Amino acid sequence: MECEAYPAGKWAAVFTRTTESLRITVRLLTLFLGALLPAVAHPESPKHPNFCETSHPSDRTIPWDCRTLRRGESLESLFGDHWAGVARFNRIDRRHARPGVSIKVPTRLDDLASFVPLPVFYPAAEGDEQFVLIDLSEQFLGAYEYGALRFAVPIASGNGGNETPTGEFRLSGAHRAHQSCLYTVEGTDRPYPMNYALRFHVNREGVSYWIHGRDLPGYPASHGCIGLSDESMQQEQYGKPGDPELNDAKRLFVWVLGGEPDDDRIIPLPHGPRVHIIGQAPARAR
Repeated sequence: MECEAYPAGKWAAVFTRTTESLRITVRLLTLFLGALLPAVAHPESPKHPNFCETSHPSDRTIPWDCRTLRRGESLESLFGDHWAGVARFNRIDRRHARPGVSIKVPTRLDDLASFVPLPVFYPAAEGDEQFVLIDLSEQFLGAYEYGALRFAVPIASGNGGNETPTGEFRLSGAHRAHQSCLYTVEGTDRPYPMNYALRFHVNREGVSYWIHGRDLPGYPASHGCIGLSDESMQQEQYGKPGDPELNDAKRLFVWVLGGEPDDDRIIPLPHGPRVHIIGQAPARAR
């Protein structure tokens, strides 16, 4: 979820000052409460989440075992060339595959090559050159061309009091270097990057919902937007991973636009692809 970023005319300056004041107020309030309640853990950041307890309908399609990562272990060291598939299966990125975390490990790693938790053909999209299906219960997004699945990637949707809206939408705008005007990078006052952003909905209050790059913690954790992996952003903001590879946000952005723009201007999409959002987000890992 994100405040609308495109007011016009004389209201633009007023809007900018108002949202900046709101951002500062929220930041100061967060710091004040943090000082008062230092022993209370942040509800969105479990220390050692157990992803084996997060249930998706497709979990039954591939046999898997639960494994807790130990000190010094990484997805690359444990699973070699299959590391990205294991991350995808758990809806996480490498920054969240840390010691103490429990993950689902397919009994046969080769099964990951055929793991697709979305329909390979979607009849409702048969007449669309481009179509986006998002299944919240699976925490996956699919890009379709004339009903055929082109690629599918894991997501992090909203949950709790910040649910992602469901229904039929259409992409209406694109912004390669979008930033949040409400939320900051954890522990800083820097606006949270929303790179490769694609807007799919604006509600009656003027709040915009986007598909954009972020971290993938393995459970629904956004404020209503749809988050895709962006390891380059994480390396820039958090210092890891050292060798960014996963960037599903860029992949979808380039697929929608037919290429990456040369600048960071806001691009209107008057006839953008249709978007269907279905299902219900699973409970988060404990």
